[in-house]
Amino acid sequence: MSIFGSILSKIFPSAHAADAPAAAPAPAGAPAAAAPPPAITVVDVEALLDGMPGASSLNWRTSIVDLMKLLGLDSSLDARKQLAGELSYGADTSDSAKMNIWLHRQVMTKLAANGGKVPAELRD
Repeated sequence: MSIFGSILSKIFPSAHAADAPAAAPAPAGAPAAAAPPPAITVVDVEALLDGMPGASSLNWRTSIVDLMKLLGLDSSLDARKQLAGELSYGADTSDSAKMNIWLHRQVMTKLAANGGKVPAELRD
């Protein structure tokens, strides 16, 4: 799984339909009914992260490293460079401070785009 996929699964654990078992096929001769689309559940990302063990000792609101640590993910420079690649970071990854700021904003923006309630000051 991608690093961003791992972040999504930590924030939206039930939203990954691909991980759910497929529905049983309709009996022969029965009309095929389209399954209703899954309901989009808005997740209050800030409240969820604040409620996680260790949140009070980590600065997840501004630090991609602390956000990844809070989610129990590898926060090494290599992992962050991989995440930068997944999110199409176009600048030099050797400037880790600049990359980290960009990564944090991108992750928060993408969480919001995927049904997360993210405060505007944390997004692009």
